[in-house]
Amino acid sequence: MKTLAQIAAQLQGYDPQALSADAVGEFLSHLVVPVRETESVGVFEALGRVLANDLVSPISVPPHDNSAMDGYAFDGAQLRTDRPLVLEAVGTALAGKAWQGTAAAGQCVKIMTGAIMPAGLDTVIPQEFATVDGTRITIPANVVQPGDNRRHKGEDLHEGRPALLQGERLGPAACGLVASLGLAQVEVRRRLKVAYFSTGDEILSLGEPPREGAVYDSNRYTVHAMLTRLGCEVVDMGVVRDEPALLEAAFAEAARKADAIITSGGVSVGEADYTKAMMKKLGDVAFWRIAMRPGRPMAVGRIGESVLFGLPGNPVAVMVTFLAFVRPALLKMMGARVTATPYLRALSGEAMRKKPGRTEYQRGIVTREADGSLRVRTTGNQGSGVLSSMVQANGLIVLHHAQGNVAPGDAVDVMMFEGPL
Repeated sequence: MKTLAQIAAQLQGYDPQALSADAVGEFLSHLVVPVRETESVGVFEALGRVLANDLVSPISVPPHDNSAMDGYAFDGAQLRTDRPLVLEAVGTALAGKAWQGTAAAGQCVKIMTGAIMPAGLDTVIPQEFATVDGTRITIPANVVQPGDNRRHKGEDLHEGRPALLQGERLGPAACGLVASLGLAQVEVRRRLKVAYFSTGDEILSLGEPPREGAVYDSNRYTVHAMLTRLGCEVVDMGVVRDEPALLEAAFAEAARKADAIITSGGVSVGEADYTKAMMKKLGDVAFWRIAMRPGRPMAVGRIGESVLFGLPGNPVAVMVTFLAFVRPALLKMMGARVTATPYLRALSGEAMRKKPGRTEYQRGIVTREADGSLRVRTTGNQGSGVLSSMVQANGLIVLHHAQGNVAPGDAVDVMMFEGPL
């Protein structure tokens, strides 16, 4: 396991006081390692879990050639381009069992979607394109080609080949695919345990009466929700006051219980040094100033065997730094294959002022215009304490490090919050 100094030495131009967003991601990719332990879970419990090993298909899917349509199955070699094909229907093939008859030249079989293709027949004419007169079936010229509307054995998955690869984070489609193989259990990495606590004497827990100069803790609930959605096991440690003994006990407990520790508050320049001092005392920790907005201060490192992410205290900055940096790092710790964040490309509906030299994450609302184009506008006030703007937004407008001002109609990248799957 490399120390922070060893990781920093690998990064060209590393400067903890002026770190680009890209450099943060690269550093964290070297810091974290996947959990090793695995467990077997049922398909209903597999959503969001990370596949521990390649899943080799025990069967072919589909297990036989079958019809993709309700219609009539026949030998496609009989088709002609200059005249209709007239056939005699000699039976019906139903889904769920093989048709037991035989069809000779000039004959066809009525067939249902999913039914096994009868021997010697390779083409299906959809019933709406055929003319039916009793058992006489007429197929117009040039409506189908030989082999049309037939699903081949193993067209989806081949027996003995990997159906899903190690590191796949199982979504709804993947869960259905596992079930399609007849598998009731799947081997996954164990859940990642993440401990979280807020710091600061000005933070109120729910149920406490209001007091002057204090605010209710929202970070605890946004982080808990983001971790839960990610599929982590959350160790909720509440609010820890700015007292050395309390902070030391909280960090020690978190390191003992969890794979990762997330805190909010206490990492900015000028703030009380208790939190930072305790991080330094207990672990190998770096304190960064990131060239980004909102956000900027962040602490990372290790306390014992746990990875530490010390986030800023402002509510929006907490969410942005989590989405931009912590989430990809936790996915790697979960054993998931981590790819570059996919951005949506949209046209800006307004001018945005931006200085090159930092990455900005502006809260945005993406809509589809009447002409089909995607447009994005900001939610207005972009202050790092305006949590309501994150509720209004459906994504973050990402203005990259070297990017300058944005004019109306310019294309910009958007990190969307969620999708249908």
